[in-house]
Amino acid sequence: MSGAGEAPGYRVWALPGMPEVRPGDDLVKLIAAASTGDGVPQLADGDVLLVTSKIVSKAEGRIVEAADREAAIDAETARVVARRGTLRIVENRQGLIMAAAGVDASNTPSGTVLLLPQDPDASARALRAGLREALGVDVGVVVSDTFGRPWRSGVTDVAIGAAGVRVLDDLRGGTDAYGNVLSATVVATADELAAAGDLVKGKATGLPVAVVRGLPHVVAAAGGPDGDGDGARALVRGAADDMFRLGTSEAVREAVTLRRTVREFADDPVDPGAVRRAVAAAVTAPAPHHTTPWRFVLLESARSRTRLLDAMRDAWVADLRADGKSEESVAKRVRRGDVLRNAPYLAVPCMVLDGAHAYPDARRNAAEREMFVVAHGAGIQNFLVALAGERLGSAWISSTMFCRDVVRDVLDLPADWEPMGAVAIGRPAGPSKQRPPRTAEDFVTVR
Repeated sequence: MSGAGEAPGYRVWALPGMPEVRPGDDLVKLIAAASTGDGVPQLADGDVLLVTSKIVSKAEGRIVEAADREAAIDAETARVVARRGTLRIVENRQGLIMAAAGVDASNTPSGTVLLLPQDPDASARALRAGLREALGVDVGVVVSDTFGRPWRSGVTDVAIGAAGVRVLDDLRGGTDAYGNVLSATVVATADELAAAGDLVKGKATGLPVAVVRGLPHVVAAAGGPDGDGDGARALVRGAADDMFRLGTSEAVREAVTLRRTVREFADDPVDPGAVRRAVAAAVTAPAPHHTTPWRFVLLESARSRTRLLDAMRDAWVADLRADGKSEESVAKRVRRGDVLRNAPYLAVPCMVLDGAHAYPDARRNAAEREMFVVAHGAGIQNFLVALAGERLGSAWISSTMFCRDVVRDVLDLPADWEPMGAVAIGRPAGPSKQRPPRTAEDFVTVR
């Protein structure tokens, strides 16, 4: 750190003289020896040591025999995030999201692969404590590995383990040079340090350790000689805050399976914008003759929902009584409609047949209508899946199809709009029950 009136700056250099690291080697002794060689600045309080994870893994014996690297990746994978061909982006056992779970087949003997350290933060703490004992200096330690990044080409080093370093610099609540309050700025200091070290370490130069000097505040902020800080684990975004948790195809598949029929809703209001985004997704479904057979009536006021549901209930009660059902049976059946009545938001999808072809025979006219019904069903499925993507629960209920005239009258709809059920929408009141597994083979016939 520069003195008052000086331009801010720091220095970063690689430690020469590091030998090939083997399982069981004392990494502290190797680094201490390299840092006290001729012409090399000795480590000092406030320095940050940047250590490539590969040598940590080697010293800790994380080299395993593996004729098949893919099998090793499987063993280290907790969750597949995205897959494209043979490339897999996964969440590994350390909670890091990276290509191939961090399993490395380079820089290791043929027939073996190199796994990441079991606990990179613990490795960093051990290095820091060992160097304090061996050299009497209080340094920060960052264990780094190479990552690709969403939206950016190329790779860079990031921190996967840290000790004695402020890994995140939370500037929220402060002000910028213009007095504006910072509301979202949290700097990944440990990642910036790792990237700075990579500039001098390189990928194939045999220089796995670097030192940063001139930024003692990032070390002292960790709590002094006995404080190791939060560790690089604090850099890993939790699932609840991760807006990009999956790759595209994986997200689509998960959205489809996330779509569950929800029958109990929280009282939270529904964002009308989220419903409109779901409508925009719905109308991308395939349709015959380049038509757009979808219309969505959005019931955003409690009054309009109550008017419709009361009228539908009365029509249903009349039908059930005409069927000879007992009053007890009628009441029991009508209660099934509570899922619509208790939802904070309702949508009524309607089908229009404008653009449908007319034929001189009933067979082809029936097939023509069925085409539109199938297209409308695809639109409703799009709608429900998109709602799930918005973290909204839904339930498609067919009841409006049984009293279309009543629905058209109450909602003042055109005569050619055919209500195709109703969709209850809202925040689920609780987690959905696990769906029994279904395999494709149970539903496939191959010819």
